[in-house]
Parts: sequence; C-alpha cells; structure tokens
Amino acid sequence: MPLPTSIAWFFFAFRSMLVATATAGLAGGTIAWLYGSEMWADRIWFTATVPVLIALGIEIVTSLRKGEVGLDLVAALSMTAALAFGEPLAANVVALMYSGGQLLESYAEGRARREMTALLGRVAHTAIRYSGDALEEIPLSEIRAGDRILVRHGEVVPVDGTLASEAAALDQSSLTGESATVDKASGEEILSGSTNLGNAFDLLATRPAAESTYANIVRLVQQAQASKAPSVRIADRYAVWFLVLTLLIAGVAWWLSGDRIRALAVLVVATPCPLILALPVAIISGMSRSAKLGVLIKSGGALEALAKVRTAVLDKTGTLTYGQARVIDLKTTAGWDGREILRLAASLDQASSHVIAEALVGEARRRGLLLAPPSDVSEAAGTGVTGVVEGRRVTIGGSRYVRDNSKGDPYALRAGVPDDAAVVAVAVDGELAGIIALADRIRPDAAAMLEALHGVGVRRVVLASGDRTDVVAAVAMKLGIDEAHGELAPAQKVEIVRRESSKAPTMMVGDGVNDAPALATATVGIAMGARGAAASSESADVVLLVDRLDHLIKAIHAAHRTKKIALQSVLIGLGLSVVAMLVAAAGYLPPVAGAFTQELIDIAVILNALRALR
Repeated sequence: MPLPTSIAWFFFAFRSMLVATATAGLAGGTIAWLYGSEMWADRIWFTATVPVLIALGIEIVTSLRKGEVGLDLVAALSMTAALAFGEPLAANVVALMYSGGQLLESYAEGRARREMTALLGRVAHTAIRYSGDALEEIPLSEIRAGDRILVRHGEVVPVDGTLASEAAALDQSSLTGESATVDKASGEEILSGSTNLGNAFDLLATRPAAESTYANIVRLVQQAQASKAPSVRIADRYAVWFLVLTLLIAGVAWWLSGDRIRALAVLVVATPCPLILALPVAIISGMSRSAKLGVLIKSGGALEALAKVRTAVLDKTGTLTYGQARVIDLKTTAGWDGREILRLAASLDQASSHVIAEALVGEARRRGLLLAPPSDVSEAAGTGVTGVVEGRRVTIGGSRYVRDNSKGDPYALRAGVPDDAAVVAVAVDGELAGIIALADRIRPDAAAMLEALHGVGVRRVVLASGDRTDVVAAVAMKLGIDEAHGELAPAQKVEIVRRESSKAPTMMVGDGVNDAPALATATVGIAMGARGAAASSESADVVLLVDRLDHLIKAIHAAHRTKKIALQSVLIGLGLSVVAMLVAAAGYLPPVAGAFTQELIDIAVILNALRALR
C-alpha cells in the first residue's frame, strides 16, 4: 500500500539505516578476518545480520496476520539457516542484499511515482483577486464564483473560469499530457492546473477553488496514492509454490549430498525473489505513465483489470457526444432572417432554465448577437415560453405548442432536418417566423476511438443512455455500435452493466452524476473529465483528466504494456532464480556468491520494470 509522504520517508530512512548496518558489519568483519581474527569476524557479521533479520521478522508477522504469505519467508529462512549453520558471512551478505534490494525498491517506487507526485506539487495556495481598483492576494479557499482573478506569467491557474482578457497562451500538459501551447480567446473556458505561458490575463472564476478541476484531480491522486494494491498481487499467486519449490530443491540437495551448505546456498540464491521487488515498481510505473498522459488510474487493481476488458458500455451524452446541444440549422418563413429569429428566441429564453433555452442563449452569445431583456414572460413547463421582447410578443417551444398558439405550421419547415435533432419553433406577434434545429453533435474522434477499442481487445460495444431511444439508435447506427439502449434510468444502466460484466470483463464510460452507480458496478469504471462536482469521478476506477476520448485508448495501451512488463519480470525472475538454485544445489555456487548472483537478478528485473515509465 502506498504510504503518506512522511511515513514513506521514515521507512526510506529506516531501510537506509539497515543497509548501513549490514555494510558496516560486512566491512568490519572482513577487516577482522584479514587481520587473522576469525572469531571477531564471525561475531561482527552475526551482529550486523540480526537487526535486518528482526525487521524482516516483524514484516512477516504483520503479513501473516493479514492472511498474506509472501516470499520474504525465503529471505528469513536463508539468514536464519546461515547463522545456525555457522556461516555468518553468508548471512551478512544476504542481509545486505535484502536490505539493499528493499532500499532500491523504495527508490524505484519514488521514481515511478514522479508524475503523480508532480501533479500534487503544482497546487497553487493563493491567488491575486481584484477588489475594486486594487489587487489583493488571498487564500484559494476565499475565491468564489464571479471573482475576477489576475493570472501572471508563469503561474498555475488556480480555479476554473472564463478568459476575461483578449487572449492567453497556456501549457495544459498537466491535464492532457501534451506539451503543445494552447491558445485561448476571450470568453473561452480555462481549466485550473494550466500554466500561463504568455502575458498576464484576467480570469472570471466559474466555481470555488475546492470544486475546480485541478482541486478534484489532486483529491483523486491522493486517493490513488493511498489505495491498496490489487487484493491478490501477481507475486503472491506464485509465492507459496515458489517457497515450496525452494524448500524442495534445498532439501533434495542436502539429502543427496549430505552437505547442509548446499541447502543453505539454495535458500540464499532464492532471496529475495525478484517478484517482491519488480512487480510493485512495474504497476506504479504504469500508473505514473498514465498520469503523464492525462489519465488517472486509481489503483494497481484497476490497471490490471483495464488490460483485461473485453466489453465497453458507453454513455452517449458527454462521452460520444459533447453533452451540449448546438444549433445545426435555421429555417425561416418569408421576410425573416435566421440570425434575428435566433436573437429574439434567445432573448426570451434568458428567462427560462430549460436545457434547450440555455443552449439557445449560449449559441446567440457565441455568434455575437445582442440580447434584449424579456418581460411579461409566461412558461408552460417543458413545452414553450411566451413573452415580450423589444415590444414584440414572441412565442417559442415545441412545434405543436407554437402551432397551437400562432398562425402557421412549423412541421412544414422540417424537411431536411435530421430525425435526431430537437426542433424549436419561433412565432412573432402571432405569426410563425421559423424553426431552429439543435443537436448534440457526435465527437469527431468518436468513430476512431471505437475502432481503436477493437484494436486493444474490446470485442463488444454497448450504448446505454438516458436520451430518447430514437436519438440513441441513430447515434449507434452512425458509429456501428453493437447494441443500443435509450431512455434508461440509472438503475437500468446498472442492470445492463451487471449483465455485461457477468459475460466478460466490462468497462463503463460516462460523465454524469447519474452514471456513478453504473461506474461503480463495472469491472472498470471510467469517468470523462475530473470536474469537482461530478460524483462519477469519485466512484470511477479511472478518470480521464480532460474530455478526450483518445486518452482512453492511451490508458488501455498503458495497461496492456504494464501487464506485459510485469509478467516479463515474473517469468524472467523466476526462471533465473530456479536456474541459480539448481546450480547451487549441484555445489557450483557457494552461499556468498549466490547472494551476489541473486542481487544481479534483482537489479535486472527492477530495471525491466521501470521500462513501464517510457
């Protein structure tokens, strides 16, 4: 289990002390032996071994209380046997090799975690806020939505917001994994955690710091670093069998030769097995590499499970589509201009909280249209709105609502409008003026992502959405998805995920709060984006730090590569250890030489495990 930083440093210092003790004992005993005092040499080597053996014994007892049987037992047996058989030099060498291997593992884990640690190190603690005509430096906790913040050159953006200056140049590599400079224009969204590469700019905060994207990323990283390793590590699957094999080879060597030192040599050369050193390093390296690519994998278990996924259940809104309706067509009656219809409709819709109203207002503002304040507004929930804009009575809503409240037939204008589009009709002063068609556009990378999923082992794709069934079916047909379900409640999504998971390892990809139960049910839950208010990112096993589908493929690639490297470490480590044990059993590898041989094997597999960082 990854430890908090202060505790991790304590263990690193403690392991360093054990290495220093074993080294000093080996050096001191060797000097005494060179001066002809074999008795003192044996005493020094014996004494230097004991602290390492005691520390190892405490670790073994702790593991056994948790019901875990690890390969540390082999190290303890070899040191104990060496001391009992009058081979304190061999015991001291094993103590040095074991404690040195543990220290090397700590160093390798620290290096493997560097990308995740770098994410935590970028957290801003204060911000510069406008207060009237003055600037004040305040703690992040005091920032509220609507505050105007000054972001200076080189600073990390402290909160999510919209750009209030003309332009900004940002480094978003901590979020996306891509180092290319990103240019933003006035009014565009800027995510916290980005770095200002250009001139100072003003930012209008859209949410408090605690709910901003980067704050949530930090929370998720801390959860990932505190999460338990897979319940059954790959190493532990082989631990008991490897222990039995080691004792069997040692016993047979002693029985056939009558030389107990051969049995000791077998135990020594099997200690410490590369499995207990290389595998955690490989898993953490894969998690760290994924974080650099903009994908946060919360645990080693999630990384391993991601490599096994064969079915993908996808939400539509916000996953395959942008999650925001955009105007795709404007059709007008004689004498009306499309931009004017949109301006009047958006002006009236400023008084409505309906999702389509928000889409129309947003579209009008993106087009630079000047909106007027509405008055005398009357809304029929879910069907339409009527009010006065600049002295004209405007009616907007569904085609039936507008047809019943004005002259003209909106249905006559729908020719050529896609079936999956939402249509808003607009009437002015009792006469039909036109219709506005909106649709939640499919992401341009959705088709390529689905094709790439098949390339990484996903055999079946299911679309599960709360949207209208006909809209969901149209999207599925366009993208060639195997099965589609629409108008689903959260409980129904859970049932679909549970059914698919019973057939094959399944990942669920979604971005909404209503996706959280399904994400928690799947073999691997994957949340799109890391916004602070999204319960989905809290219940997911994997979080894409930005809404980019190509990052999902990168995460799966990283999982496959990490699993491959981890298995290589298992097979190479086991193979070399078994060969060395057989050589020792034949009497060609004495205990001291065997300990050094095992250390070379440890170093080789740890270096192999660190390849997962690349």
